[in-house]
Amino acid sequence: MHILILGAAGMVGRKLLARLAQDGQLGGTAVTRLTLHDVVAPEAPPVRVPVSLSASDFSAPGEAERLVAGRPDVIFHLAAIVSGEAEADFDKGYRINLDGTRQLFDAVRAIGEGYRPRLVFTSSIAVFGAPMPEPIGDEYLTAPLTSYGTQKAIGELLLSDYTRRGIFDGVGIRLPTICVRPGKPNKAASGFFSGIIREPLAGQEAVLPVSDSVRHWHASPRAAVGFLLHAATIDGARLGDRRNLTMPGVAVTVAEQIEALRRIAGDAVVARIRREPDPTIERIVAGWPRAFDARRATELGFTAEPDFETIIRAHIEDELGGRIAA
Repeated sequence: MHILILGAAGMVGRKLLARLAQDGQLGGTAVTRLTLHDVVAPEAPPVRVPVSLSASDFSAPGEAERLVAGRPDVIFHLAAIVSGEAEADFDKGYRINLDGTRQLFDAVRAIGEGYRPRLVFTSSIAVFGAPMPEPIGDEYLTAPLTSYGTQKAIGELLLSDYTRRGIFDGVGIRLPTICVRPGKPNKAASGFFSGIIREPLAGQEAVLPVSDSVRHWHASPRAAVGFLLHAATIDGARLGDRRNLTMPGVAVTVAEQIEALRRIAGDAVVARIRREPDPTIERIVAGWPRAFDARRATELGFTAEPDFETIIRAHIEDELGGRIAA
């Protein structure tokens, strides 16, 4: 099986790649070739199969065609400009998140009959916008209130239509906010959700730019990799024409996040969180969904953590070697 990962140098892409390298197979079929792409060069995994590495702007003319020329059996499309950056840079957000996605889809289409890969597209809960019911069910319409959410919603529609036309076998997964993200903060407006856990556990101060009452939908990096692997192998007949799914997760307030951290790590760690309101972040977050009834995805076998403490413990195990900074 030949697998192409766009966004392979990102956090989720790296973890997906590590899992594929560990397993050596996907859905019971051996991985025989990997093509890895990002705007910066991905690192080659420790595998004994051919690996192609490339770094470029995948939305540039000809790049998408080059990437699919090897006719990968499975395409993981993780490449995107994150929410805060897409809001701040209108042109860049649409060029990468919309134009790049359309060019990728059309590159698959240009190969023609006899080629129909499974294409897994990472969408986002940002496709929903206020006012919203709580929880949001599977039948609720997408009506984003950010440029990022709009770009992802259009990508979902394209994926459904290209799948209907037989161009590829697409599955779109609306990721919760992935928490706790390891590494340095990125430009995502949601980054503080991870920051208020990650930095205190590492002995550093974290800034909280929103109210403790903000409620949001989360899943761990572990869960995200599980979503991707399941989406790549699920029987398309079970999905029918509805190819975009809201992933399961955990709905908690910022206050509940902090209390979960307190129970695990104590008051001294929580004291490293500093409140510093940011009106721009508060405005963006106010339009985000807070909780979901992801019944359809759950019934189809997608799974996430049962509570936020489990999410924190997964971060401590996977990124901190089980240790918390004093």
